Amino acid sequence: MKAVSIDKETINQMPRVSFQGRIHVIDAISQVKSAVTALRSAAVVGFDTETRPCFKRGERHNAALIQLSTDSDAFLFRINMTGIPEVLKQFLEDPNCIKIGLSTGDDFHQIARQTDFHPAGFVEIQQLVKQFEITDMSLQKIYAILFQQKISKSQQLTNWEAPQLTESQQSYAAIDAWACLRIFNYLKDGGFNPQESPYYHDIVEE
Repeated sequence: MKAVSIDKETINQMPRVSFQGRIHVIDAISQVKSAVTALRSAAVVGFDTETRPCFKRGERHNAALIQLSTDSDAFLFRINMTGIPEVLKQFLEDPNCIKIGLSTGDDFHQIARQTDFHPAGFVEIQQLVKQFEITDMSLQKIYAILFQQKISKSQQLTNWEAPQLTESQQSYAAIDAWACLRIFNYLKDGGFNPQESPYYHDIVEE
């Protein structure tokens, strides 16, 4: 059986991806409406969330950040500060606003702990890549397969509830949402043929 997959060692040799667009940190309710209006003007947006990591048994935190990105602008909604305003919730529940994410079930569960939430209009990358014989399910591996660039995970376990997000945190959060959008557009535009990929090889079934 042949399929597309990549190993960590190969990824570690790749250049690191960077987000070249604008990053907007939304940390006040007064900023939310204009941000959502900008997102509604895009045909498709990328989506992700971030949660403060837990290091103690029994510890649990709510999602601190919702990231939504167009090709050129990433909006980081600091929901630990603003809650989830109705205008943002309506966008996430609008079936006509297409949002692209990875492992979205985990994100939905986090958001649903904070508000009555009925997501609609979402595309799951992990389901989409199966149509292209890609067996890897992590964002980092899928992105590396398609674009030969590495998404750094160095900020993943940082404090997403800090009073100010560092530039590194902002970049990491923006890339995670934007990368989902870029993957979706590339696959839908026919940019990837699995048989032509350098990572298309025999897979040993366990």
